[in-house]
Formats: sequence, structure tokens, C-alpha cells
Amino acid sequence: MKHRTLSPLVLCLAVIPLSSLELQSQNDPGPRPGPPGAGSFFSTLNANEQAFFNQAQLRFMEIDSVSGGLSGEDGSGLGPTFNGNSCAQCHAQPAIGGSSPGLTSPQNPIQNPQVALAALDGALNTVPSFITANGPVREARFVKNSNGTLDGGVHGLYTIAGRTDAPGCTLAQPDFATAVSSNNVIFRIPTPLFGLGLVEATPDSVLQANLAATQSARSALKIAGVFNTSGNDGTITRFGWKAQNKSLLMFAGEAYNVEQGVANELFPNERSAVAGCVFNNSPEDATNLLNGNSSSPNFGSAVGTASEMSSDLINFAAFIRLSAPPTPAPSTASIQNGANLFSSIGCALCHSPTLTTGASPFTGMSNITYNPYSDFALHHMGVGLSDGVRQGAAVADQFRTAPLWGLGQRLFFLHDGRTSDLIQAIHSHNSNGSEANAVIRKFTTLSPSQVQDLLNFLRSL
Repeated sequence: MKHRTLSPLVLCLAVIPLSSLELQSQNDPGPRPGPPGAGSFFSTLNANEQAFFNQAQLRFMEIDSVSGGLSGEDGSGLGPTFNGNSCAQCHAQPAIGGSSPGLTSPQNPIQNPQVALAALDGALNTVPSFITANGPVREARFVKNSNGTLDGGVHGLYTIAGRTDAPGCTLAQPDFATAVSSNNVIFRIPTPLFGLGLVEATPDSVLQANLAATQSARSALKIAGVFNTSGNDGTITRFGWKAQNKSLLMFAGEAYNVEQGVANELFPNERSAVAGCVFNNSPEDATNLLNGNSSSPNFGSAVGTASEMSSDLINFAAFIRLSAPPTPAPSTASIQNGANLFSSIGCALCHSPTLTTGASPFTGMSNITYNPYSDFALHHMGVGLSDGVRQGAAVADQFRTAPLWGLGQRLFFLHDGRTSDLIQAIHSHNSNGSEANAVIRKFTTLSPSQVQDLLNFLRSL
């Protein structure tokens, strides 16, 4: 089946408009105040597993420079093109491992770090028009190549040209101005990472049974749903906006290579390896034969903890895998009513409230029920959200159902961060070809007080 694709710069026009009366009578409470409901290790882990998480988190927070020689930027491998210089830079809200910072307020003081990154250490980059201090952290993908063929790949925002640790590199930034003016650029924001070890530990059979259990109800509302799968063995892939990655290790390896430009043992080739801009051997991140932790009693030897002897990549995956899921806010009568409405109008048919893990090697993570609010399947979201990009079996307008746990403290919504308002995000699900159209029609029949209860429920997650 052929799907028509349009640029998101035009697609916003396809979203149902909201009248001023609607906006006045319905109110997104905004990010839930108070301490972060996430960011620590899974509560049942043993002491060794907790220590691995804590050490891995420090690696996740490490700041990269080109060759690791700059003060405060001890990691190495940055560039030649990049979107960030640390995993924690982009995955920061409401705690390390979350989604995009930005949208500054007294409760959320972190501006978009990509603005200052443009000129860090003497770099000569220009901040693209779609990167703003109060906007979301973004990666940019071009829909098509200059010859009209499909592209879909990430084009790094910045290059290392001009940096004090990249002498002689003259690699130019991509021409984002032309891409924007020709509606050829689409955006993605960071996906939250909390609790994903539970998702990884969920057998394919559980996901398949969960989808099958709602088939009749989904069919009545013209909701389909299929899984993205591995081209090698047909098993379910489940991580990323289009569920394009099989495992957390693959997810982290691709991000390290694409977002920071660090060649690693899964993605060993340097991106944009033009003459004069390659300063390290590849892979730049690899298993440690000697303990490089200067604070370890085993520094310099071939002995150390799992974290010390492993690559950054292994540590990143471990940090994600061992993290606890977000903790929801205490329930109230409004929140409970909102939860009931969430199910009755059909939201829960895709945003599945519960799943169960299989056997896990980590303490207390086997055979437990958790609450991701996702079926991890692909659904057609119509022309209004189509981004023109294909990944695996996912076509231009198909996206993995976004997990809603932790939504209460997020700042930006949808794959491109186009809105910070839940009402706008909900209405954006409605457009020509979207599987959510019938559900959104039900949403529009709710009374203002019911809509408020539903919003309060979502912000409690």
C-alpha cells in the first residue's frame, strides 16, 4: 500500500483546530511539580547490581570531546558530526535518563543545551532555526536526497570544525536552511529511558498475546497494529520512535554513533569521516583490556568491576536496563475517573496499561507486571503525524505506541516535540489515515470536566 507523505512543517495544518472556547474550558495542568518520579535503579536489585547501575550512570553522564584531552570533557570520540556531547545532555528531564530538557521555568531550569553546544571549545557552528533555548532537544533527518531518492537518515546538527581539539577540520554543517525552506527536514526528540529493562525482558509471546486480546475492540474502531520485526529472525523490535531497534544495546550503540559521532563495537565506522576530521582509531569506544578508572584500586591492571572493564556502550545499556520505571502520583477521585475514561473511549487499546516480564537475570525483575501504557506495536497515525521516514517495516506514518509512563513530568510531546500541551498532542492524533480517529471523536464528546479528569490522569503518570 502506498502512503502519501508530507513534511511536518505542513502537516500541522492537518490537525483539528481548537477553538478559543475549547482551550479556555480545558486545561493541561502542565508538568507535575515536585521531585522527579524516576532516575534511580530498580528497587529490588542486589548490592552488586545497584553498584553497576551507579557506575554505569556516571558513564552515561560523561562529556565527550574529540580525543578526551579537554578539562571537564574526559570522554573521547566526539564527531566529526554530532547532536550532543553527552547522553545525559539530551536525556535529562525530569532526571538523568528522561527526555528533552528546555521550556525553562522555576521547576525546569535547564535550557536546551544544544544552543550553547554550537560554539563550545571554539566550534564554528550556526544554531539551526529549529533549535531554540526553550524548545526541545532535536535530531534532524532529511526526508529525501538531492536527487529525489529517499534519505531518512540523521544529519548531525554540528561539526567539530573550529574546535580547539580538532585542528585542520573544515567539515561544513548540513544546509538546514534550504532543507527547512523546501520542507525536507523532520525532527525527533529523545525518548525516555526509565524502566526499559522491563520492556526488554518482556517475551515476544506476551506482546503478541496482548495485541491479540484487544483485536475485536480495536477492529470496531478501525485500529490495526503490527509489530516491527528483525529482518534476520522475525522477532519483535521495540525501541525507538518506530520500534526500529531490537535491544537496548543496539539502541544505545546506534545513538552513540549517530548522536555523538562515537564509533563503537556495534557501529565501528566513523560517520562523515572526511580528510582532516578523523583523530582517533576506530572503534573509538571499545572493551577495556586494562582498568582505566583512576579511582579504582585496580587502576592500570586487567582487573576491575564489570563497569570498569566494559565499554561505554555496555555501561549505557546497563544504566537503561537497570533503571526503575517512573513512579506515578497518588491517585485522586479525578485521576481515577480519568483512568476510567482513558479506557472507555479506547486510548488503552493501544496504550496498554499492563504487561508482564518473563525470566530476567536481574534480582526481582522476573515475571512482574508493570505499567508502560504501550503495546509497543506500530500504528498508522495519518498524514498529520507522518514524517516521510521508513525504518524497518515501519512506513512513513507508522509509529510505535509511545509509552505514557512518566508523561506527568515531560515537557514536550509527539515524535518531533511540536507541542508542550497535552490537548494539542491528543488532537494531533486525528488526521486522514490515522488509526486513532474514532478514539479522538469519542474524546471530543467528553464534557469539559471529563476532559480535565483525563488530563489529570495523564499528568499523574
